[in-house]
Amino acid sequence: MKKVTMMDIAKVAGVSKATVSMVLNKRDGNISEETKSRILTLAKEMNYIPNHLARSLSTKKTDTIGIVLPDITNPFFASIARAIEDRASYLGYNVIFCNTDNEINKEQKYIKVLISKLVDGVIFIAGGESSVSIEMLKNNNVPFVLVDRYIDSYKEAYGVYCLNKNGVIQGIDYLYNKGKRNIAFVKGPDTLEISNQRLEGYKNAMNKYGIYNENIIFKGAFNIEGGMKSTKLMLESNEKIDAVFYSNDIMALGGIKVLKRRGISIPRDISIIGFDNIHISQVIEPELTTIAQPIYEMGRESCNLLIDIINSKVIPNKQIYFETHLIIRGTT
Repeated sequence: MKKVTMMDIAKVAGVSKATVSMVLNKRDGNISEETKSRILTLAKEMNYIPNHLARSLSTKKTDTIGIVLPDITNPFFASIARAIEDRASYLGYNVIFCNTDNEINKEQKYIKVLISKLVDGVIFIAGGESSVSIEMLKNNNVPFVLVDRYIDSYKEAYGVYCLNKNGVIQGIDYLYNKGKRNIAFVKGPDTLEISNQRLEGYKNAMNKYGIYNENIIFKGAFNIEGGMKSTKLMLESNEKIDAVFYSNDIMALGGIKVLKRRGISIPRDISIIGFDNIHISQVIEPELTTIAQPIYEMGRESCNLLIDIINSKVIPNKQIYFETHLIIRGTT
């Protein structure tokens, strides 16, 4: 079937191709409302699909943004992606999702794809040491906004974050006031600055109370398997532990699975806290006590920020920081 063109619509409407172009591209012109209505009706009836590539070559704008995510199976990132897509759609932008699986080579490949697709901007969540990816965006003049995960060498970049250290301190304060003194910590990968920030919050709080013990710090990937492996190492260490702070909720779910299989009662034997407040934290039994981030709001604001940059609006603050808050549930 032949693709319907502006010329086809112009012939049926009895007007010039330039007139059709002005109407469909919403450009000002001395065109009557009757003619505009006739052209728009014909375009709909004839199933006209605009050639955005041709338009983008002339306007240098595609009305498309990219989202680079490290793990779409993690509900935290899925919720951020949903918020970005909702807001982008409302503002008239299309979205291209890129899931990197925390693999830097895959991340860099997707950055090249987004640049080649002439996206107007990118919302970027780092999968690791992502400075090369950021340099590619900068060198090609592609606006970008970092979300959730800092990149240490780009602290001045536009970004939307939560106050990670404060969140962990909130959790440790709560556990200490509950009488816990042997509070283990499960951190994420060393390559992610967010892991180090949350660890710093843990160290600050534990040192404040004089109960810091580096032997009860364990490390794992930011996923269920990471939580399971680190919990097994914790149990094999034979350290006395009465609470565990996991660096995200997904890790905590893996840890709870291992603890239950070992016959350890939660929270009677060990209390558990996570970080994020993903939806599933309210579904498991017992429900997970966690440090909540405003996930949807972070995604929404990152989209607002990126589109303001694309449209060259004056932006007073390059970084937006959200507060966290403790949600107490059954695991403590």
